[in-house]
Amino acid sequence: MQYLMSVFHDTTEFATPEEMAAIDVFNDGMRADGYWVFAGGLNWPSTATAVDARGAEPLLSDGPYLETKEYLAGFWIIEAPDLDVALTLATGASKACNRVVEVRPFFGE
Repeated sequence: MQYLMSVFHDTTEFATPEEMAAIDVFNDGMRADGYWVFAGGLNWPSTATAVDARGAEPLLSDGPYLETKEYLAGFWIIEAPDLDVALTLATGASKACNRVVEVRPFFGE
């Protein structure tokens, strides 16, 4: 099964060098153990553009779709045999990046 592990952050500070090193070690372990599918860090919410093409003309809005204190800062897509393993991996991810991590299975998985 594949899971999305979303990383949420609530400040405008970048990860510290220590956090980045811990994330690198965590990522290396995920690759070595066969859980890694893909991961990425995201730019600031202010760099986002929301696109709404539900009407006759697309509406483009600068900035995030929702104004919130917390924002999506990055993510992992993992392959895990079950939710328990995904939650264990998310615990390691949260410790490595020092942020809240949400786990969700992909629809149909």
